[in-house]
Amino acid sequence: MARGWESKSVEDQINEREAEAKNARKKKPSPGEAEKEVKRQGILLARSRAASALESTRDERYRALLRRTLDHLDSELAKLG
Repeated sequence: MARGWESKSVEDQINEREAEAKNARKKKPSPGEAEKEVKRQGILLARSRAASALESTRDERYRALLRRTLDHLDSELAKLG
């Protein structure tokens, strides 16, 4: 009895792994989507850096430049969706 239960458990585990592998292949983003996500992450990183610099600077001309940079990065993010 115990042996039959054990083999069922192993069979279930194998079936689960196969199902997970199929789902992983289905969820893999296309090259275009992957490139879009990389670009989005880069823009978010640049935005984070500009926002941090804006908080720490006192020069008004540089602050204005950083605000324009943030506006531009926000528009780029909006384009990406």
